[in-house]
Amino acid sequence: MTARGGAVALLDGVLGRERLLSDLTAPGGPLDRLSPSDKARAQRLAAETLRGLERVDRLLQRHMTKYPPLTTRNILRLGTWELCAGGAAHGVVNDCVDLAANVPGSESLKGLVNAVLRKIADNGPAVWETLRVPRLPKWLRDPLSEAWGNAAVTAMEEVHFVAPPLDLTPREPAQAEALARDMGAELLPTGSLRLTGSTQVSALPGFEQGAWWVQDAAAALPAVILGATTGEKVLDLCAAPGGKTMQLAAAGAEVTALDISARRMTRVKENLARTGLTAECVTGDALEHGGGPYDAILLDAPCSATGTIRRHPDLPHAKDGSDFAGLIELQARMIDHALTLLAPGGRLVFCTCSLLPDEGEVQVEAALERHPGLTVDSAARDLPGVEAAWHSTEGGLRIRPDHWAGRGGIDGFYIAVLRR
Repeated sequence: MTARGGAVALLDGVLGRERLLSDLTAPGGPLDRLSPSDKARAQRLAAETLRGLERVDRLLQRHMTKYPPLTTRNILRLGTWELCAGGAAHGVVNDCVDLAANVPGSESLKGLVNAVLRKIADNGPAVWETLRVPRLPKWLRDPLSEAWGNAAVTAMEEVHFVAPPLDLTPREPAQAEALARDMGAELLPTGSLRLTGSTQVSALPGFEQGAWWVQDAAAALPAVILGATTGEKVLDLCAAPGGKTMQLAAAGAEVTALDISARRMTRVKENLARTGLTAECVTGDALEHGGGPYDAILLDAPCSATGTIRRHPDLPHAKDGSDFAGLIELQARMIDHALTLLAPGGRLVFCTCSLLPDEGEVQVEAALERHPGLTVDSAARDLPGVEAAWHSTEGGLRIRPDHWAGRGGIDGFYIAVLRR
């Protein structure tokens, strides 16, 4: 298998079986036979094809009256994106024809692939720039437009269409400026480091020393807002992959990291080992955890993940919104249980990487109604780099991808600090 063949297999999984790329690229998936470099290339090719899928399909519509079976169609999609992104026509077309010749039962369609992609090579790049920015699917665009307005959603889509930069969280915030100089990164107002362009993470200064870890700037804020101090007993619920656990441990807290997935918890342990940080790692169900009492709890609850589309363009194609109601109910139950684990006067940071108010503002308002005496600590959000425009009326933070659009965007997140 080649990197392009791996990319087509990933597209088949997302568009044919509604699987997420994160699941398809796990051990035991279609990329297992590829080298690390080819695996990374396959993932990038698939992700960028999905990012521009609406444009890709509009271009193909100009040259086809009937679509071939899925795998051959995905070969055409991949080839179209590569050609419009500046790929060399000879290599792209020939490789895609070879891929088509090996599709069981569709070998005869290699001529179609050759003819269509040669036409795309001639005029596709020029037409590409005239097409609108790809839109979110209706099942997601409609509720987001209702919440934030059409102009805001269009601005988010423009951010989604651009490959995101790489954000890093320094283990020691005091070293952020020095790290930024060493790796040529931008030091963001909130303290994260941002790198643009293609980057080999393991080759960056400080990787072997565990001086930082990959974490979107928005995802780094919940732990900062929680403000853990030395010796505090802190629970990180739904901890994997461990970015927030490491932030809390680096602040000197006694951290218990809990996640329901043993595979994902292994990754937390690996990240802690690389950074030289310690935490008690527990595999289990957050709703059944009986530890504590804790001085503080960070609950990054399971959610629609609609705030992460700029980094996960497969999500709108692998989901349809049918799980929203169940996730919202689960979040409420998790908030209620987490509150039982808090010490008197403790604080709970509730956050979701969602753009939907039902998984953020509405969830907190409902929790306040269920729990007399519970309050939102709105002062906790007053931190360097946190803009007033991000403040939500109930006292939390609402971050959208179009915030910092000129800097490369930021993940969508909701964060609130609850106090008993």
